[in-house]
Amino acid sequence: MILVEVSVLGAILAFIFAISMGGLLWWMLHPPAMVGAAVAKARRSLGAIKRILVPTTGIPYSERGVEMACRLGLEQNAEIVLTYVIEVPRTLPLGVPLEDAEEKGRQALDRAKEIVYLHELTPIALLERAREAAEGIIRVATEKEVDLIVVGIRPSLRGAQHIFLGRTSDTLLRRAPCEVLLDKLPD
Repeated sequence: MILVEVSVLGAILAFIFAISMGGLLWWMLHPPAMVGAAVAKARRSLGAIKRILVPTTGIPYSERGVEMACRLGLEQNAEIVLTYVIEVPRTLPLGVPLEDAEEKGRQALDRAKEIVYLHELTPIALLERAREAAEGIIRVATEKEVDLIVVGIRPSLRGAQHIFLGRTSDTLLRRAPCEVLLDKLPD
């Protein structure tokens, strides 16, 4: 006659082993659902966004664009390029000192950088001069090789319901060297 001695520790270890092997077999026999090639490509392309440009004016709808860019770039740990474009009239040289506009731009960029720091991302703040805002934004997008431009646009104005996009947003959609995402606050 063979005597088998069962210890409590051995029984517990055998039970844990059996449960873990059962879990492993269940996992192997239930693979995740297959995704289509288009879905996989869309997910992969969003993961490739490493540098996001956000033009800011310091107005709430513009700062919401900064928040949206941060949330989009959070998973990829993207750099957030913030720019404030000073529109210099064509009657003046581009390098003319505009202290009030420069101070307003620095304040807007500082507030935008605070939003980016809250998400623990890297901000790059640029004060740009151009004849038109879209021209300056496109120049920064090209120079910094951004993957996405996020623009917060103002809600429609009372008397101008038929005007959806402003001149800057329209130009960006037509000429930007990368994807453009528009964010409009509800009325």
